[in-house]
Amino acid sequence: MDVIRIILAILLPPLGVFLQVGIGLQFWLNILLTLLGYIPGIIHAVWVILRK
Repeated sequence: MDVIRIILAILLPPLGVFLQVGIGLQFWLNILLTLLGYIPGIIHAVWVILRK
C-alpha cells in the first residue's frame, strides 16, 4: 500500500499525505509546500509516508 501512496505523492503530494495521516498539520503543511514549489511538496509527502 505504501507504493501506491508514494506514486500518488509524486503525482499529487497532498493526496498522498491525506491518505497517510488525514487532515491535520502535516496535510496543511504539505499544501503550503506544494503551493510554494512542487518539489518541496513531493519531498515532504514522501517523508511523511516513509516515516510511519
